[in-house]
Amino acid sequence: MLSVNQAVKLLLESSARLVRTETIPLLDATGRTLASDIIAPIDVPPADNSAMDGYAFRNIDWTDATAGIPLSQRITAGTVPAALAGGTAARIFTGAEIPPGADTVVMQEHCEETGGEVRVLKLPSTGANIRRRGQDLATGQHVLPAGQRLRPQDLGLAASLGIARVDVYRRLKVAVMSTGDELREPGEDIQPGQIYNSNRYLMKSQLAAWGFEVVDMGVARDDPEVVSEMMQRAAQQADVIITSGGVSVGEEDHVKAVVESLGSIDLWRIAIKPGKPFAFGQVQGKPFIGLPGNPVSVFVTLLVIARSYLFACQGITDTSLHAAPHHALFDKPASQREDYLRVRATAEGVEQFSNQSSGVLFSTTWGDGLVRQKAGDEIRQGDRVDFLPWAVFN
Repeated sequence: MLSVNQAVKLLLESSARLVRTETIPLLDATGRTLASDIIAPIDVPPADNSAMDGYAFRNIDWTDATAGIPLSQRITAGTVPAALAGGTAARIFTGAEIPPGADTVVMQEHCEETGGEVRVLKLPSTGANIRRRGQDLATGQHVLPAGQRLRPQDLGLAASLGIARVDVYRRLKVAVMSTGDELREPGEDIQPGQIYNSNRYLMKSQLAAWGFEVVDMGVARDDPEVVSEMMQRAAQQADVIITSGGVSVGEEDHVKAVVESLGSIDLWRIAIKPGKPFAFGQVQGKPFIGLPGNPVSVFVTLLVIARSYLFACQGITDTSLHAAPHHALFDKPASQREDYLRVRATAEGVEQFSNQSSGVLFSTTWGDGLVRQKAGDEIRQGDRVDFLPWAVFN
């Protein structure tokens, strides 16, 4: 069996961006992947401006706290100031342009205004409270790189540059299908031996949360012909195919054999717990990812292994997972496989869910992340462990 790192490395080496580009309005770009660098076309701010409400003047015109300085103009944000006459001050508001000739802004709390004059009670240093032109961004500066998933703050930054439309990669189309005669949909009556299909909802919602376009193929019965027909339709409609179940060694696990008949299995079985029966290959030229059948195994392998590959196919450049060190509040014997434990963080450390079975999906909602236990490593209370909160998988 391959280690998790080996498996992820092989998948990334075989990945390629599978989507073309399109230009869309900036307001629609949240979560999309930038297809070209954004370079600042202007300075931000475009002119020196006041960092607060107060008074703009020349520092050398202040003599003492008892002398008043005549007010020569009032400057609000969005107006163009006149040059400041020597020996005068200007009433100015936050964001308003600094008038030519002024070199200091004093906050209004440190001033007294009476009879058209202002007295400065506490003199700041020259240049105080002025946001300089280009302080945030300078013309020609590289602002956002291609391959970055756009967050709300990225859109705000682009908007500050006057950029209304951005080049992004089209959404990766991912076909998902579940397999198993025992599966029924929520809302249906179930009979003995049947279960509700949680994997369909888990996979579809997680892929959608990552910004992919999900092609829902539904459920394939445990019949090689049905699985084959659905696989071929998925290959025609999507960029990547993902299944849950059917890739183990049982007599009714048909997915692996069908994939081999339509393409190839290039990777199978990984030293990960939960989720050992993970498969990767291709169906009629389209990448195929076969997840295990147990719901926690689906969730963990989707996050830990499949995510990096899918992100790379979408054109995202940073696919890595950044663990946060934390202290264990539990003991855990060593395992021959890399184990991903469902845990919950507290002020003292991370506590482990009592039942780590791959069928206990409640553990993923009880907890707020995973602890990565490397193969062969024992965990003792107080040990520093690699904690992966759910947020790192976004």
